[in-house]
Amino acid sequence: MPPTLASLVHHSALKLTVRAGEERLATPVRWAHASELADPVPYMEGGELLLITALKLDAEDPEAMRRYVRRLGQAGVAGLGFAVGVHYATIPDALVDAAAEEGLPLLEVPRRTPFLAISKAVSAAISAEQYQAVTAGFAAQRDLTKQALSGGPAGLLAALAGQVDGWAALYDATGAVAASAPEWAARRAAWLTPEVERLHARTPPASLVVGGEADRVELHTLGTSRRPRAALAVGTGAPLGTAERYAVHSAIALLTLTTERSRSLHEAELRVGAAVLRMLLAGEPEHARTAAGSLYGDLLDAPYRLIIAEEASATAARAHADGRTAPHGAPPPPAAAPHGAPRPVDAPRPVAGERAVAAPVRAGEPPAGPLAALAEHVEAAAARAGEALLVVPDGERLVLLTADGGAAARACVGYAAALDQARTTGQAPAGRTDEPVMGLSAPAGPIAAATAYRQAEQALSVARRRGRALVEHEEVAAGSVVQLLSDDAVRAFADGLLRALREHDATGRGDLVASLRAWLSRHGQWDAAAAELGVHRHTLRYRMRRVEEILGRSLDDPDVRMELWLALKATSGTE
Repeated sequence: MPPTLASLVHHSALKLTVRAGEERLATPVRWAHASELADPVPYMEGGELLLITALKLDAEDPEAMRRYVRRLGQAGVAGLGFAVGVHYATIPDALVDAAAEEGLPLLEVPRRTPFLAISKAVSAAISAEQYQAVTAGFAAQRDLTKQALSGGPAGLLAALAGQVDGWAALYDATGAVAASAPEWAARRAAWLTPEVERLHARTPPASLVVGGEADRVELHTLGTSRRPRAALAVGTGAPLGTAERYAVHSAIALLTLTTERSRSLHEAELRVGAAVLRMLLAGEPEHARTAAGSLYGDLLDAPYRLIIAEEASATAARAHADGRTAPHGAPPPPAAAPHGAPRPVDAPRPVAGERAVAAPVRAGEPPAGPLAALAEHVEAAAARAGEALLVVPDGERLVLLTADGGAAARACVGYAAALDQARTTGQAPAGRTDEPVMGLSAPAGPIAAATAYRQAEQALSVARRRGRALVEHEEVAAGSVVQLLSDDAVRAFADGLLRALREHDATGRGDLVASLRAWLSRHGQWDAAAAELGVHRHTLRYRMRRVEEILGRSLDDPDVRMELWLALKATSGTE
């Protein structure tokens, strides 16, 4: 506790007497300062005990004293000490009355007590309070360290909550509550998730204070990387004191050590993960299990799903390399340098049994940008559920191996759904091309990793074409082939194939396109197709001969009929 006016009055060596403001003796004293200025307020910070002899004051003028005392009270002066026996034998009644009216504590200082003695007493009390706070801070640090070593983050949070007489919570990289103390604080902490997400957008280290005096919460980022890996919330009923501040800073340091893995260790895990995935894709699950050890638990034995993600800007580059237009009409970015050029969509991939073919996965730098955000989101979901997860950066891609039906896979699907909703509702930034695009394989076992990789790539290709954040392979296998005809190159071919027929119809000499569609949809049955069109079957036969003449191709050829039908389906939405 800092010194107060009451503690100075009770100081046996000072012999101070209270002449007014008894009810405010509990006021803390930040410093003792002597000033004989008629108006010392410009030099005050608030909280001082002002010591005077009234050398330049008309202390017997009631109006002057009221103005003087009122100014001191408005400036936040803690109290006024008046030395008697110097210029005035006693404190003038005008000053006593003015202090009583204002409620400002007025202390009588005897002649034998120098102002220096009061200043020394205040300084000694402040130093003792600071020493006590530092000692308590070191004790708190030892206790927090002990709890962190024995009970992990949960034990540390419990100790911190006791140190600050409040509550504490730990958030993961996504802003979700990972642990709290006491347990009831989890609900209070969950309400602060938007604030934590806002804090994560700042450059670390960063902090934020929310709430009021009775419900004050401090938020601090944890970690040393550009993207905070976690955040700490500390809730109290009042601003933190010096000892509590030491405890919070110690907790931040300890939690940073607990949650922030070293860069070298993280890169080593990435290399192990890349090697494990490479072995799985090469059809060597036993070697993969041996290399992984216990790092991924039973993930490699249970049914899993493989996810391939890449940024939408890389999607546009691939589309440009294939001669296609990027989804939503986004212009293709400049070509990448040769050493960083993206792999073409049709690049060969390993298949089951092709053990001599090297897998395309290679160890790389930790993911950055939107892929890093996706990885953190999925990793946090897996950690909360206690699931094993394999994450491998692969050039411009991110490859994830998740348990089938697990929390990580659901988090990935939910992440994509949120992106799609933001696009459809117009909440996504205009022209944003760096959001991830994902393909999700069907459930697979250890010997079918190569098949799962190929399925994820196929689903990723469909997601690119449809302009969606994620497509599951089951959608590709169960859907209609017509959905694959949305490619610009297919539509260009269809327009070219049907252009002559449309130009003929535009002259008003017949409805060849509609007649061709009806005839093909009725499998070449003349009567059924003619009835649908409302014409005689001989008229329909004449129109089909005109189609053959204009196109220079025979409708008896099944390949011709197939191409015409697909061309009609590909352009059905533009007519």
